[in-house]
Amino acid sequence: MKKLILTTESGADLPQGLAAKHNVQVVPMHVIMDGVDYLDGSLPVLDIYDFYDRTKKIPSTTSTNAHEYHEFFTKIKNEYPGCTIIHIGYTSKASSSFQNAVIATEEMNDIFLIDALNVTGGLTAIVMYAVSLLEKDPTIDTIQLVEKIRAKVPKARLAFVPGSLEFLRAGGRVSNLAYLGGALLKIKPRIELIDGNLVSTKKYRGKIDVVAEKLMADYLEQYDIDKDQLYLIYSIGLDEAIKNRMGEIAKEAGFQNIKWIQAGAMISTHAGPGGFGIAGLE
Repeated sequence: MKKLILTTESGADLPQGLAAKHNVQVVPMHVIMDGVDYLDGSLPVLDIYDFYDRTKKIPSTTSTNAHEYHEFFTKIKNEYPGCTIIHIGYTSKASSSFQNAVIATEEMNDIFLIDALNVTGGLTAIVMYAVSLLEKDPTIDTIQLVEKIRAKVPKARLAFVPGSLEFLRAGGRVSNLAYLGGALLKIKPRIELIDGNLVSTKKYRGKIDVVAEKLMADYLEQYDIDKDQLYLIYSIGLDEAIKNRMGEIAKEAGFQNIKWIQAGAMISTHAGPGGFGIAGLE
């Protein structure tokens, strides 16, 4: 039987401990700052915040290119001769990374590509679902496994609020007028992945501690999330008291396994400091 290897991108923010434990291989995306191209994962997130404080600009981000994908998959094939790779990728609606993986594997065999149509914790939720399927049935047929993962993609739900609108403004995602209005009224947008696209679906008013509770309540009411697993996402700067409170609410709601995910450099470049998010599978 061929060995199955799961892979994903750094934009999943999959915790290193989980990646190592389950042998999930992660290919880095890119963050470009001060003219230097950094591999996502090699750049401390605080450096991004320092860069913004100094320049009032955010770094740019780029996808994993086709050459990097080819090298990544080839390395895995050399380490595990005869293996089959299932790659669960960052949404194709927000990055060219998935298309680059398609290009890289045109002449490669036994590689299945799945567009997760999600990012950060939403992507991690799908990856860990694949991990659970493999753990339950290590002899599962590859095609059956791929079909099960693809069927779960529309069930992944991610919602988050940025800690500040400053990074969204600096990245051109909100106008100066919208920023000023939002800042004065303490408005924070709820952002979700809808069919793979990042969409602002609601606006909350108040400080981040109040907004985080509103987001959690709305999310749990709106979606029938599987109680086996819940992912809570934060960007550096979120107060520990808020994190503790969100964990308490999740436990009170009956979730059995709650995992915190820290937004990496690539995601933090767009979300900024002090953000909070939730991800799970219906």
